[in-house]
Amino acid sequence: MNALHYLKYFLFHAIGALSIVVLLSGGATVTVGLFAIVAFYVIGDAVAGNDQSSPGFKRPRILTAQLWAALPLLCLIVYSSVWTICAGDPLRFGGRLTALTGYDLLAARAATTAGQHLCAFVLTGLMIGMVGTIPAHELTHRTRDRVSMIVGSWMLAFSLDTVFSIEHVYGHHRYVATPRDPATAPRGRSVYAHILISTVRSLRSGWTLECGRLSRLGLPRWNFHNRVIRGQMMSFLLVACAYAMGAWAAVGFFVACGLWAKALLEIVNYMEHYCLAREPGTPVQARHSWNTNRRISSWSMFNLTRHSHHHANAGVPYHDLRSFPDAPVMINGYLTTILATLIPPLWMRLMSSRLDSWDHDHATEGERRIARVAAAQEAPQQ
Repeated sequence: MNALHYLKYFLFHAIGALSIVVLLSGGATVTVGLFAIVAFYVIGDAVAGNDQSSPGFKRPRILTAQLWAALPLLCLIVYSSVWTICAGDPLRFGGRLTALTGYDLLAARAATTAGQHLCAFVLTGLMIGMVGTIPAHELTHRTRDRVSMIVGSWMLAFSLDTVFSIEHVYGHHRYVATPRDPATAPRGRSVYAHILISTVRSLRSGWTLECGRLSRLGLPRWNFHNRVIRGQMMSFLLVACAYAMGAWAAVGFFVACGLWAKALLEIVNYMEHYCLAREPGTPVQARHSWNTNRRISSWSMFNLTRHSHHHANAGVPYHDLRSFPDAPVMINGYLTTILATLIPPLWMRLMSSRLDSWDHDHATEGERRIARVAAAQEAPQQ
């Protein structure tokens, strides 16, 4: 088969590597780099069109290796970012790279302003979300592959959200588009409210699911077999590493980046399932998720964009997901849609006609009724 179908997914790694260069270059390069990466997605998705191809892959191990490679890449991205706010030079990282490249990283770091550090924070959280959460989402669905589960859990630890591997797989996929699903936002809820509501409900759901699993095994909830506790220990170890690099300033920066990445996950949940409804107990179908076939988002996000097929059959690996052309469609690619959600009046306006189409073309009468009830219950909270 055409090697391009394998190589296109390395676009993901190229963007991650570029972010490392941007972060270490310091100064105005950080600001320019952040906006360039965002523009690449927004403009790229706008002009590159859709990818509806469904090639067959004969070497799936290459595709799995591409996912695993995200973990060392993520480690280097976050280490580079945290290094930029350290007072010293842990592991002589800057000094060694300066000798290797001839570019004075220490001087560049010293010249970086507070506003540019803010851009580094935004970029780092974006990369934790993309380089960490997206491949982790794929890997933690592979519950029978121990290596993939371990790699995926460590990537989720960077966003302080290893509970996602429990709640998403065993909760969200079971209850998607119903009132029991924390990730499905009812009509009228803003993305800012959803970040908080979904985070709290997801943590509670993940804990409940894990305690139920331990109870069925005859084990107490407070022990090392508890995956929630193990996951939090993994995140704590990363926090400890940040402290070793640059004391409390590094800890604060790392935790802030992780929380921003967690917020991005909830924003993505919001836009993937906004206002859709399903009658409990009925099969999950393509119409219960928003989909997009934009080429740049698809190639650089391991087909996360083909979300409708993913929910219709969660066991299908990312490279075998189909475009489902009849599924409800997002306003554009992923980053463009994320930006739109951040302006609630714009978001509501853009989604109004799409929701009307979903009601008319996709929903059953029962689903329309559930959507109306959920919206009515949400209104007093706004």
